[in-house]
Amino acid sequence: MQASKYWSECLSILRDNLTESAFKTWFAPIEACSYENDVLVLQMPSQFCVEYIEENYIDILSKVLVRVFGKGTKLEYRVVIDSTSGQGTVIPSDTLGYALQPDNQQRTYNQPDTASNLSDVDSQLNPHLNFNEFVAGTSNQLARTAGISIAETPGKTIFNPFFVYGGSGVGKTHLANAIGNRIRQLYPQKRVLYVPANTFQMQYQAAVADNRHNDFFAFYQSMDVLIVDDIQYFADKKGTQNIFFFIFNHLHQMGKQIILTSDKSPVELRGLEQRLLSRFKWGLAAEITSPDFQLRKDILLNKIYRDGLDIPEEVVDYIADNVRQNVRDLEGVLASMMAHSTFVQTPIDMNLARQAVSRVVDVVNNEITIDSIIENVCAYYNVSVKEVPSRTKRREVANVRQVSMYLARKLTEQSLGEIGRAVNRDHATVVHSIKVVEQQLEYDPMLRRAVKDIENELRK
Repeated sequence: MQASKYWSECLSILRDNLTESAFKTWFAPIEACSYENDVLVLQMPSQFCVEYIEENYIDILSKVLVRVFGKGTKLEYRVVIDSTSGQGTVIPSDTLGYALQPDNQQRTYNQPDTASNLSDVDSQLNPHLNFNEFVAGTSNQLARTAGISIAETPGKTIFNPFFVYGGSGVGKTHLANAIGNRIRQLYPQKRVLYVPANTFQMQYQAAVADNRHNDFFAFYQSMDVLIVDDIQYFADKKGTQNIFFFIFNHLHQMGKQIILTSDKSPVELRGLEQRLLSRFKWGLAAEITSPDFQLRKDILLNKIYRDGLDIPEEVVDYIADNVRQNVRDLEGVLASMMAHSTFVQTPIDMNLARQAVSRVVDVVNNEITIDSIIENVCAYYNVSVKEVPSRTKRREVANVRQVSMYLARKLTEQSLGEIGRAVNRDHATVVHSIKVVEQQLEYDPMLRRAVKDIENELRK
């Protein structure tokens, strides 16, 4: 009873701090089994749920447990492996231990206040954010290429500082961490530090309050690679900007690598001193834009492959088609479907995809029509739309006509007869044309590329 009561309090706090979708998917199904000798045992729906929460929600869960159950609480998960007998297995939390220890043992961001910090440093990098998981595409190509170059020779390229900017969820933090992790791998002796701008500011305020300015300055001066995430949070904070200005100057003069991320380009930032903004422009400012359809699909396929999943291509296309702005939302939809499929033992299909996507975005019905297909195919091959329904048998026109019929069959709900009428051909010709294109796609890479490009353009 005590465990259930306290866990209900935890759920109430978690609900207030998470999206409704995330709460219902990951925490609502969890029940408290027992709380004895400072050990809380939670009943979990599946092993997958345990792994996902440990990887993605461990920080907030640890803080909530400390707040409700108290310091020193240990956490274990119980997963039923035989639903008939109720037999289960207990899994201790691997990654939560540090966060549930007393205050002096908690894992925190580096506090630049002791000499010991000058001999060693916790990089604060997320080891899961690396270049293997950072899928390349047209929206991030420049930033990714520059990031790899920086990682191979930090501080020795013209990309210093490296200023990455773009909207929320497009991959700025991922790229910054990937660079830091690659540097740590190639140069383990280098001191690399990742710090969110708001954490830097809080550290500075604490240093001022405790009269530790010199310790703070010395700590950051000692870095070989400094990564500051969301630099826009320095806006209108003159003291923080001033100390960062001197740290920036020192590191840059010493040939140390500086990496900054922001939601806006240097010229669009407001509330920052001009002398800082001018220095942000010394190196390379690279924008990461919202991913296009192909990159969104590649990101999904990469995650599907890594997790060993089997998801129909039409489901992948549907998600990539409708979740357009944010990489986090893409991965969230996929995770939500995996969880639902695991919990209720149902396959991942279009119905489940529509439910998952509708929780994240308002689905825009960007209808693809036969006419829009013909227009795009003609534009790609530089053929007049008027020639498609004509009786001409010129090879280039016939090719456009066949590709149009193939795509109309694939991307619309129109019947073969309706497709035929749009190009002034009969049912049998439509069937033949579709088969011709399908056969050519198997051995003609140029045609595959053309069809792919046209599809991507239609889905924008």
